[in-house]
Amino acid sequence: MDLCGPMRDRYLELIDQIVTDTLKGNIRSKEQIYHTLSEKIDAGTGELFERCLQTYAEDLQTQLTSDIDELQQAKATRKQRALTTIQGEWERWQKQNQANTLLASVVRSLRSAAPDQQLQELINILDVNQNSPLSLEQLQQLSQLLQQPEELSSGSDSSSRQTLELAQGLQSGLRSWQQLETQVIGWMYKQSQRSLGFGKVTEQRGPWSHWAKAVESDLLRHVFTDLAQHQSITTAGLPIPLPTSSWVELVVVLQRLQLGLVRWFDQQPYDPRAGKRLSIATFLTFTIVWGQLSHRFHQLGQTALTEGCFQMALQILAQFAQQAYFPLYGGLFTALSGESLQTMLDYLDRPLRQTPNTGIKARILILAGYTQQALGHYEQALQFHEQALDIARTAEDRTCEVASLNHLSRTYIAQQNYDDAIANSQRALILARQIGDRIGEANALANFGYSEVLQIQAENPLDSDRYENILVYLEQGLHLSEQVGDRPSQALCTNSLGIVLVVTGNLPAAIEVLKQGVHIAEGIGDRALVSLNYHYLAEAHRGLGQIEAAIYTGSLAMYLLYQIESLKWRQSAGLLSILYGQIGPDVFQEHLVRLRPALIAQIGVDGYDYLPKLLTDYRQSLA
Repeated sequence: MDLCGPMRDRYLELIDQIVTDTLKGNIRSKEQIYHTLSEKIDAGTGELFERCLQTYAEDLQTQLTSDIDELQQAKATRKQRALTTIQGEWERWQKQNQANTLLASVVRSLRSAAPDQQLQELINILDVNQNSPLSLEQLQQLSQLLQQPEELSSGSDSSSRQTLELAQGLQSGLRSWQQLETQVIGWMYKQSQRSLGFGKVTEQRGPWSHWAKAVESDLLRHVFTDLAQHQSITTAGLPIPLPTSSWVELVVVLQRLQLGLVRWFDQQPYDPRAGKRLSIATFLTFTIVWGQLSHRFHQLGQTALTEGCFQMALQILAQFAQQAYFPLYGGLFTALSGESLQTMLDYLDRPLRQTPNTGIKARILILAGYTQQALGHYEQALQFHEQALDIARTAEDRTCEVASLNHLSRTYIAQQNYDDAIANSQRALILARQIGDRIGEANALANFGYSEVLQIQAENPLDSDRYENILVYLEQGLHLSEQVGDRPSQALCTNSLGIVLVVTGNLPAAIEVLKQGVHIAEGIGDRALVSLNYHYLAEAHRGLGQIEAAIYTGSLAMYLLYQIESLKWRQSAGLLSILYGQIGPDVFQEHLVRLRPALIAQIGVDGYDYLPKLLTDYRQSLA
């Protein structure tokens, strides 16, 4: 016996009755239909009702396509319009019912948790990385449900008190957010968009001070003012331990500010690159803020709030890692608050260790590894990138796997371990071409060519045949990195290609490439590559007999390499010493005097005055 038969008939009759009443003019609003559906449809029978709607719609369509008179066809068309309205209200009822079911489940999970676990449960509920994160309206409803007296009486006293405190925190956070919602980006219009004010600014400028003036909450005013004045959380921002409700208020507001900023930056059509850069900086800024808050709560002895801050930082990183613009390659995306790379890494470290082994973690590890590499911590960088590689392979995330191999290659280059650098770049190149990863391929070509050039220089710098063999890779890498806009790979390729052209005697072409390399390396802030490009420009100019240009570029290379504590400054000093001996000290000095304005523009008066001492030190070291 079909148990659904009677209910099916009832639902078909209900649909027909609503359609009939609509045609008679007895139903004047969609709300009437919504109310009727809410009353007449039994829980758990939504799928059956949908099938009935489909059956009724098919019958109407049959009538419309059959041979009926105009009057009947007009009536069927009106019925179809009425049915469309019913379908729309049914969808609305379903969404509302699902939302109510979700909220009921959330309330149950909070109330069933032990008092010392309720805060962690709320943090999980607030996670924006869920499939269906709670909206602001749902957060408001949740706050109200948690404060209902009849609900509070069902648990223990301590559990009820904790639940009420969480509810009050949500309510305070939502109230403060209402005051800030229209002020998320208002501060930008009071200052240049080229300096967005997250860095070290006066108290009267920037977002933190702007937001501090927009809220009534003493807690938020103190925290925002602290960030505006010190770019960190100090005792001024959080002088005493916080109640849990105040911490929840802070969570709601900071989370909404971060989401609002990222949403606005992501939607800027006038400058998509700038928008992405600012979104990246926003993710990192708020991650660091939560790290600072965690440190301060640790000082205050509030363990639960300390752990909660780490969880919030982790949620931001997880959201960041899922963005298409997450920086798998190149560029040091420093935080808007002006924190140093080392400080950022310290704040990222603990939540990173708590992250499960997922593809998201692999991306975060790449960011952390790149930061370690930039700081010169090569062993730590290798550990991060090796771990990222293992996780990416397990998760079958091929793009992330290519990125990990490329970063391993670059780290090995920094360690002058050219064999491993070449091996990893070759693996990255093969895999990138297999999956069509053009950015990964550009990086791999740059890494391979650069490490090959450096290995040749270390073993036999005059072996022109070996240079010729890798020329094609460097040209491919430069062309592809230009196409995909990968500036760091362009920087490596121009430097390597310039070296090859110098060694193989194509000096005019070498000069053009190396000048381009200087410009690119300066643009990404890679002082080492800037210096090396100047050195090989000096070699090329010397080879063409352009003595003054050779002295100019050689002097820049020597001083800049010395400044970054690279022993390669001695190579540039050696080149200048050869010129010094060829043209004599008086003529050499005349060139330096003529070059004084240009050199001072690059390295300052102190740098210019230090050049003779460096040359003297070099010549004396040879004696």
